[in-house]
Amino acid sequence: MRKRNAVAQLNRKAAHRKAMMRNMSTSLFEHERIVTTRAKAKVLRSYSEKLITRAKANLGDDVNEHAQLHNKRIVMETIRSRDIVKKLFEEIAPRYKERNGGYTRIIHLGARKSDSAEMSVIELVDRVEKVRRARSEKATAGRLAGDDKSGSGSGSGSQDGKWYDRFRRGKKRDIHSDA
Repeated sequence: MRKRNAVAQLNRKAAHRKAMMRNMSTSLFEHERIVTTRAKAKVLRSYSEKLITRAKANLGDDVNEHAQLHNKRIVMETIRSRDIVKKLFEEIAPRYKERNGGYTRIIHLGARKSDSAEMSVIELVDRVEKVRRARSEKATAGRLAGDDKSGSGSGSGSQDGKWYDRFRRGKKRDIHSDA
């Protein structure tokens, strides 16, 4: 009988669970937003918030060099990528200097289609949005006019023939000829 054991098992052995949490927390700090199952997200929240709190401990003025090194080594036991640890200590932790916990947010999504697992997005609060480049007008106009040189696309822009004609073997028909 379990009787209030604190560890969520997640149907995994301890070593697998530990490795999975390491990988998921590394991905969370790298991308600042990941999609996972609801149960994993709830476990990852407490796991990653403890790491952020450890990184915040280095922000004080009264922290000596030995304590700062100790905090980095503790985090490096969990997150093996030096680049991600550097990002955690230099970018993520200063963002939450004034916040006392609650560094992550879980947004519930619907059920996954394949196995009906409840999915969630876990993300860092106050994360920096990455700006996607807008397509140039020339590229967008070319796609709309049917000037796609690769032959791939929706196929709705071709004037004659079926959409699957471009996948058939044999003689290709020239759709732009006047004959």
